[in-house]
Amino acid sequence: MLKRKITEQLKSWVMSKNKKCLVVMGARQTGKTYAIERFAEENYEDFVEINFKETPSAAEVFSGDLTVENMIMALRFRYPEKKIAPGKTLLFLDEIQECEEAITSLKFWANDNTYDVISSGSLLGIDYKRASSYPVGYVDYLTMYGLDFEEFLWAMGITEDMIDSIRGYLTKKEIVPDAINKQMMAYFRKYIAIGGMPEAVQKYIDTKDFREVDTVQRNLLQGYQYDIAHYANAEEKVKAEKCYLTLSKQLLDKENHKFQYKEIENGARAQKYYSSIEWLLRADMIHICKLVSDVRYDLEDYAREDFFRAYTTDLSLLISMKDYSLKQHIVENTFSGNTKGGLYECAIADALHKKGYALYFYKNESTKKELDFIIQVDGAVVPIEVKSGNARANSLKSIIKKDKNITYGYKFIDGNIGVADDGTITLPLYMAAFI
Repeated sequence: MLKRKITEQLKSWVMSKNKKCLVVMGARQTGKTYAIERFAEENYEDFVEINFKETPSAAEVFSGDLTVENMIMALRFRYPEKKIAPGKTLLFLDEIQECEEAITSLKFWANDNTYDVISSGSLLGIDYKRASSYPVGYVDYLTMYGLDFEEFLWAMGITEDMIDSIRGYLTKKEIVPDAINKQMMAYFRKYIAIGGMPEAVQKYIDTKDFREVDTVQRNLLQGYQYDIAHYANAEEKVKAEKCYLTLSKQLLDKENHKFQYKEIENGARAQKYYSSIEWLLRADMIHICKLVSDVRYDLEDYAREDFFRAYTTDLSLLISMKDYSLKQHIVENTFSGNTKGGLYECAIADALHKKGYALYFYKNESTKKELDFIIQVDGAVVPIEVKSGNARANSLKSIIKKDKNITYGYKFIDGNIGVADDGTITLPLYMAAFI
């Protein structure tokens, strides 16, 4: 059983006073249903699970008056074997996007505050069959991603105390012993090749066979393509799929990783395809990193909507867009050039996104200064450069020196920890999961 961080977040939700209904959001196949089911089994005497995709007829429970009394009575008649009791039973409404009335009911469950209710689903940002949205003010939200690198280490058998020792080197800014650093980089490259989708990680644990993992990854990618075909409107279907499948070319095959519409088809323009990018964003299939015109707080004030980089929401999906041989090159560390730089950039983007950071980048053609990422921490700007080797980070040094409000920046490398007097903190690539 894969250990997931969301379990602790679910426990905090249960313990909160006057808790609202909880909506667990996220892309498909990230493990939402599995995590909630295990949580229910371990923390409640009983739980009622309704999957509106598997059992569309269950929508009848919410077809009448949406009072808690009526809904509980309907649930008891439908599931007479269940003991539905306040505080002892969890009601789990899965794939809730399939039932508009169940979405509306969350307001009444929250007002009553007698029963614990969690809902979940994929593509919750797509209004493909409902006019209403989630009851504002009556629900709390959690977003679940594929496994991050720390969760991947747990899956590989690395214990909490071992991971705490890695954090210790980061906190003290001390060099990681060479043997440990090499092993951690090996795990990180393996993580890049496998990605964080639970099914792919579990397949590797069970078989240690990368070809089996590859099959899982490609099936997941096909599932995402199916969602585009099934849920996007007629105008967006083909365009959204083209945008999505071009991400490997955008990120791994060229030096400039800014999303370029010309890579989709000759003469393509934003006017034709930007609505498809927005659809993929709402569907949790991509996340983006915006270009900023200045490196200062608040970055969103300087962000440009028309210049961005687009990343898959998990590395599994990006890797499956390329040939199987890429996995071998990643694990054996025999890849190079644009692909190596692009993959490491994507891995850092993946780590930062899964930690909840909004991502930005900076590029100034006249000064030739460029930053791979910029994040905001406690109201301060933190610039980041990613290097496939250990090349100089001239732009990073220059920007820290120029702006007294920027006290430090990160340089992620295939190397070890180092701290320079100019404020540059050099870290191994895998440390992005722990900053």
